[in-house]
Amino acid sequence: MKVRVIPTGAEHLGAQLGMDPYAPPGLASDTYGPWSPEVVVGATSAGGLLLPQAEPTASYVYAPRAVCLEEQLLAVADTGNHRVLVFNRLPADDGEPADVVLGQPDATSEGPQAAGRGPEGGMHLPTGLLRTHDGRFLVADAWNHRILVWDSVPHHERPPDLVLGQPSPSDVQPNRGAGPSATSFYQPFGIAVVDGRFYVADTYNRRVLVWVDGVPTDPHRPADVVLGQPDFTSRGENRDGPVGPDSFRWPHAVTGNAGGVVVADAGNHRLLGWRRHPDRDVPADYVLGQPDMVTGVEFPYRPQTGTSFRFPYAAVQTAAGLAVADTSNNRVLLWDGDPRDEVTEPAWVLGQPTFAANGENRWEQVGRDTLCWPYGLAAAGDRLAIADSGNNRVVVWSRG
Repeated sequence: MKVRVIPTGAEHLGAQLGMDPYAPPGLASDTYGPWSPEVVVGATSAGGLLLPQAEPTASYVYAPRAVCLEEQLLAVADTGNHRVLVFNRLPADDGEPADVVLGQPDATSEGPQAAGRGPEGGMHLPTGLLRTHDGRFLVADAWNHRILVWDSVPHHERPPDLVLGQPSPSDVQPNRGAGPSATSFYQPFGIAVVDGRFYVADTYNRRVLVWVDGVPTDPHRPADVVLGQPDFTSRGENRDGPVGPDSFRWPHAVTGNAGGVVVADAGNHRLLGWRRHPDRDVPADYVLGQPDMVTGVEFPYRPQTGTSFRFPYAAVQTAAGLAVADTSNNRVLLWDGDPRDEVTEPAWVLGQPTFAANGENRWEQVGRDTLCWPYGLAAAGDRLAIADSGNNRVVVWSRG
């Protein structure tokens, strides 16, 4: 039986604070600026906490952790249902069904490994999505410790054309059943191609792997560069020492930044940035979310600011600048441009009325513009897709 994860009871907390839990939330347009919600994938009912269907359908998602967005493509990592939903266009209306289901035999099945049929055609908590410039489609199948590669976006359910990180499509052990190497993963959560380089946030090896020539076509080709560890065989949290400019706790996502790269180091509540693509294990050039390179603390019990994060699980470049999913603060921060220091303030905050607020669904009720644990981001043109995991939905926002 599936265990349903229910977010913290915002209605009860709101009542304790003297709020009406059923009052319409309304849009905080002064903080959103030109951004507004456009369409919802998944749970659409407003008012209370949004729960997934007792049985999956092609229209509902459970705790989505990633999203892929293009002008004529939307894909959702339906993580809790161990599958990926593919829409062959941006849905025009809320709650539209997906065109393709990957990782399950049909739109109503659930469970790891294709409801017990095996890892050859199944998934276990997929958490990252990517479509490359040459049309290949990738899924970070995190709890199977591998990356699935299709030569093109599938038009029907079928096995991947290539599996990275495991000896064969039927193997699912962390680090190929041994220690870390240049060809193994331990829960890879985030994947990206930046300036032709393929980056993998190999989260529980506390490192980022880089293939400088892009996504490999040989499933056993080793990575060229490791970041966050002194070598390919180490996996210590923060390099088995204190927080530093060259260490990670939970690297979770990678994005580009004006000729360089940024890694969302969620466990240290920060982003690390390199002004140029590193060709070896070197310290980052700047940090976002912490006052310096050696701080990795959480600040949960104080008013938040635009330059402090709590578990930032995702980051992406929009047409205007950097966007960060500040997950435990239940918001998305947006900069006009690319910040490269710890003091540059974001221009906008989505999901909260101010930069100091951080309540799940604003401690009110679920609305089209509220957020509860946003885990994944994707951008295309003037649109930003948010995997609003705690609300069991993806919301596509547009910049007017």
